[in-house]
Amino acid sequence: MTEEHAHHRPEDDAARLGLVVVGEAAALHSGDDASLDASEQNIRETVDDLVDEPLTDRQEEVVERLAAAGGTLTAGLSGALAATTDRSVDDVLGGAARSVVWQQRLSQEREDAGRQQPEHQDDDGRGEG
Repeated sequence: MTEEHAHHRPEDDAARLGLVVVGEAAALHSGDDASLDASEQNIRETVDDLVDEPLTDRQEEVVERLAAAGGTLTAGLSGALAATTDRSVDDVLGGAARSVVWQQRLSQEREDAGRQQPEHQDDDGRGEG
């Protein structure tokens, strides 16, 4: 792992990618070419930022297409959910984004709580488990 990525938690990176996927879904629903172009650029930049070593051109293309496919699935499911619940697609996608952020915060809280727990003491009291 490079020094640049040493401080990143996998949960933070996953949340970032999740938000990129939700952004792709929003761009697809907007039907706006400029939004789609910006979303695709965001996918490329995010993938570049998240990898520790340069990907081959093919690997980069596959990862970008996976993120775009995730956005397509999210767009379709959000549209279907919006139609069945009488909500707007924007409301559904906003809820998806909030869920991604909530999951990230929950994992951080659990990690923080784990650090606050006293170390397990064995019978001789040296803290070795």
